[in-house]
Amino acid sequence: MKKYKRGYTAGVYDMFHVGHLNIIMNAKQHCEHLIVAVSTDEVVLKNKNKRPIINFEDRVRIVEAIRYVDEVVPQIDYLDKTSAAIKYGIDVMFVGDDWKGTEKWNRIESELAEVGVDVVYLPYTQSISSTILREKIKE
Repeated sequence: MKKYKRGYTAGVYDMFHVGHLNIIMNAKQHCEHLIVAVSTDEVVLKNKNKRPIINFEDRVRIVEAIRYVDEVVPQIDYLDKTSAAIKYGIDVMFVGDDWKGTEKWNRIESELAEVGVDVVYLPYTQSISSTILREKIKE
């Protein structure tokens, strides 16, 4: 795979776990500068209809502390990836391969291609997710 200059990935990063770390580590292997967007509490509530367990400021501090991350920015729009791509001057967007082939990401991939941004799908860690952690906590 080619080495990109500026990469971008986004997530909620609630209850940070090894799946989050895997995506970030893998993304950094493919770019010189990795930007990680952390969804604001408002974006999570609007798009996932739930509040994060860990507040935005603390999630940002956690992600900033990861050595693979060069820059942390707020994700203020869950669906408009093109505006973020243009704003941050990226040439690649990384996302988990569980999204590959979905209607949403087929559309995003097409929109990003129009502004010269590639989408790279990275292996999704199947054994863990924030949803799984929430269920374990309920038990």
